[in-house]
Amino acid sequence: QLQLVESGGGLVQPGGSLRLSCAASGFTLDYYNIGWFRQAPGKEREGVSCISSSDSSTDYVNSVKGRFTIARENKNTVYLQMNSLKPGDTAVYYCAAVAKLYSRCVLRAARYDYWGQGTQVTVSS
Repeated sequence: QLQLVESGGGLVQPGGSLRLSCAASGFTLDYYNIGWFRQAPGKEREGVSCISSSDSSTDYVNSVKGRFTIARENKNTVYLQMNSLKPGDTAVYYCAAVAKLYSRCVLRAARYDYWGQGTQVTVSS
């Protein structure tokens, strides 16, 4: 059973940066599409970014384009580099995975089978 663990969350001032990591224990993530999602209090879970297994193509929600970068760090880890953070980025961030080959990733939570426990990101002065 694939297990995902997020890390790297915390408190940061507006304009600051954080790097979130999503690590798999005992599995390679090469054959999985990986997504990052976030959920703020009182709001629905939102797809933030994803990376495809086959060609590492990526997608981002419009609100983070140009500020966030998703990439595969190694066979077991995917990271989300978040720059120029805003208070509106405050949320619990989750990584998710689905076993896919030759299928582009999508920012829809229902398409993912495995989820981490989440890490809190708070952007505040």
